Amino acid sequence: MRKYLYLCSVMRYFLELRYDGGAYCGWQRQPDMPTVQQTIEQALTRLLREPVEIVGAGRTDTGVNASYYVAHFDTQAEVDVEQVRYKLNMMLPQDISIDSVTEVAADAHARFDAREREYTYYICSVKNPFRRHSAWMYYVPLDVGNMNEAARSLLEYEDFTSFAKLNSNNKTNICHVQRAEWQREPDGVLRFTIRADRFLRNMVRSIVGTLVDVGRGRYSVEEFRAIVEAKELSRSSAGAPAQGLFLSDVVYPKELFTGRER
Repeated sequence: MRKYLYLCSVMRYFLELRYDGGAYCGWQRQPDMPTVQQTIEQALTRLLREPVEIVGAGRTDTGVNASYYVAHFDTQAEVDVEQVRYKLNMMLPQDISIDSVTEVAADAHARFDAREREYTYYICSVKNPFRRHSAWMYYVPLDVGNMNEAARSLLEYEDFTSFAKLNSNNKTNICHVQRAEWQREPDGVLRFTIRADRFLRNMVRSIVGTLVDVGRGRYSVEEFRAIVEAKELSRSSAGAPAQGLFLSDVVYPKELFTGRER
């Protein structure tokens, strides 16, 4: 079998991956708790035969999924990226998939170099046993028109304190939302897509929960605006369940990805 490790100076690689977060206490490493970060680090450490730590594009909470996620790691060895991708996928559990391993500049950073992030949330309005782990099963009729009108208003604001989890130690609650839209898929599932330069912890689930209350008539569009403008977490609704939320895109400057385009 061809060798795929060659001694060299420290190299940095980006991992593009996906995961089902149902079995994990979020992305970030925690003592005595299963996390996505820890699971991948353990596999990489065994594969490369050296201690490996990975840095992710951001943290996702317990039960939250990622249909597209990026992390970076450093190693003392130059690696055959296809061999590492193949072997990692063989070693990792079925709920984590490595899509690519790409050499990047030594100072490329999966978190700090990200320019935009996108989250997608799914709501299933009819009982569907195949979506119970990947959508919010919610059977109350919703006015999607009002939900979209309220969602579009998010593009007009910058301070999202009303949707920020308490005691998160944020330096700022300022975010710039570029897209916020509800769409109905062919199978009837509602899909909410929101894109911004950054997100606060629990922000998307809090927004979704409040928009659903607009859809069921608890709040008007004007009242939703007042909730945003109040800058008080107590004014927003309870957060939507974790299983319906997916980190779905992270955007980087193209030059970070050596010799390839996304």
